[in-house]
Amino acid sequence: MNTSTLDTSFLDRTVNDVRGSAESWSATPLTERIALLERLLPRVVSRAPELAAAGARAKGYAPDSPWAAEDWIGGPWALAQNAAAYLHVLRRIAAGKDPVGAEAVHEEDGRTRVDVFPATGWDTLLFNGFTAQVWMRPGTTAEQARSRAAGEYRDRPGRPAVALVLGAGNVAAITALDILHKLYAEGQVVIAKMNPVNDYLRPHFAYVFAEFVERGWVRFVDGGAAEGGYLATHGDVDAVHVTGSDRTHDAIVWGTDEEAEQRRHDDRPLLDKPFSSELGGVSPCIVVPGPWSDADFRFQAEHIVTSKMNNSGHNCIASQILVLPRDWDGTERLLAEIRRVLHELPPRTDYYPGAGARLASVLAAHPQAETHGDGCRLLVPDITDHDDVLITEEVFGSALGVVRLPGQAPATFLRHAVDFANDTLPGTLGATLIVHPRTEKAHREAVRSAIADLRYGTLGVNCWSAVGFLLGFTPWGAHPGHTRQEIGSGIGFVHNAFMLEDIEKTVLRAPFTPAPRGLVTGDLSLSPRPPYFVTNRTALTTVERVTRFTAAPSVRKLPALLVSALRG
Repeated sequence: MNTSTLDTSFLDRTVNDVRGSAESWSATPLTERIALLERLLPRVVSRAPELAAAGARAKGYAPDSPWAAEDWIGGPWALAQNAAAYLHVLRRIAAGKDPVGAEAVHEEDGRTRVDVFPATGWDTLLFNGFTAQVWMRPGTTAEQARSRAAGEYRDRPGRPAVALVLGAGNVAAITALDILHKLYAEGQVVIAKMNPVNDYLRPHFAYVFAEFVERGWVRFVDGGAAEGGYLATHGDVDAVHVTGSDRTHDAIVWGTDEEAEQRRHDDRPLLDKPFSSELGGVSPCIVVPGPWSDADFRFQAEHIVTSKMNNSGHNCIASQILVLPRDWDGTERLLAEIRRVLHELPPRTDYYPGAGARLASVLAAHPQAETHGDGCRLLVPDITDHDDVLITEEVFGSALGVVRLPGQAPATFLRHAVDFANDTLPGTLGATLIVHPRTEKAHREAVRSAIADLRYGTLGVNCWSAVGFLLGFTPWGAHPGHTRQEIGSGIGFVHNAFMLEDIEKTVLRAPFTPAPRGLVTGDLSLSPRPPYFVTNRTALTTVERVTRFTAAPSVRKLPALLVSALRG
């Protein structure tokens, strides 16, 4: 590595300072760790408008634009929600309780599952109908799941260590949430290298984490690949976590010279230290045929478009391939509604570096691709070649491809869809499965088998799997099985407030229809249209209020929050 242009003395001093504080963080008692989070939450709220506005301006729209709701969701709200999740669990431990209650852990179909959401009464109220279960790896007993949770605060504290977090450039909260995970779940102090794409966020994060910075437990560093590579290989950095692409991982672990591929083949890494990662992939959204109404088609079209167009598709978990039944009479109706939603949304640009070239590659492969919203959104309605760029590469932009698979009957279609997702699409980070409640009731075994068989770290049933990134109680990472030689979507889980071990995946569930139409479908809940939907008319106001409520819950805040949510 050429370090002639690096300020290595500054980087060395940073590592030395954080290394010198590692013992003090390990010695910080639980009560003080709780107090630090309690003091962090008001700082999140006070800086939230500036943090969200910075993201909006960087993406090319005003802070009061309807699009700016995503900058609140993926910035201050996600940070407040995750900090509150850790607080909930740590307070349980401080009160002498187990981190996970016995009633939340059970064995079903020979597998241990842990109910992690809703975790509080406020969760039940604000996310009515949303649930999440963590499936443990085969062979893990209920007793093991409970006894191994939160080892940092029970009988297996980590040794003092320095972690390097290589920040992501797309979603504001990613770097901050990774810092929280390293501090609170793994007991490590942190050097966070900001991504050059969003290093404008560093002053805001430095403010939020001010107490941690003052005590030497967190340091922020700017820079690119050279700075990241130098820090990753530094002798006093004990562990590395990266959010990015498989290419980023491979460049750090195997190098970029002519010997890199041989090193990987021989398993001779340049970097041989604990390395966790979240690296994306090609995420599917699978739609099961069923007895949908006109309102169902519209609502699920909004859901699907949200899962693609949030953040202009610059999400590692954006739905890139929509898997539809070839023989279902609802397929064309759903696509027609998707086109309407794409057309109605206000235009915006794909701001992430390289997006233009990636979208150009899609257009080169599909000159007849549909363009919507002043050409800023692409739809390829019928992909038949499994070597297609939308199937083989993560586009990381606003392009959605459609694959039609055989099977008019739900069971037949699901077998084809699961095999396609598992065996053809690269990546195992997240998938979304949309199924009508009456269809699931009539074909319960087929749906149950599909949920069990899909190899993804987060599976959202009637819920965009990205919600699992936000909640804090829901572990976030790729399905186990990747290795450093075949890294896929990465190794390890973060955002794991219960600090569970032996995780296989998280299964999220949400209502198929918003209230009150669930009375018709049999999908009973009080949830209106989710505020993360790109079509939600009051999303910005609702999410601002949710952020403030999450940081400091109060009955007095509920009326205005609920009124805004219901108007969405």
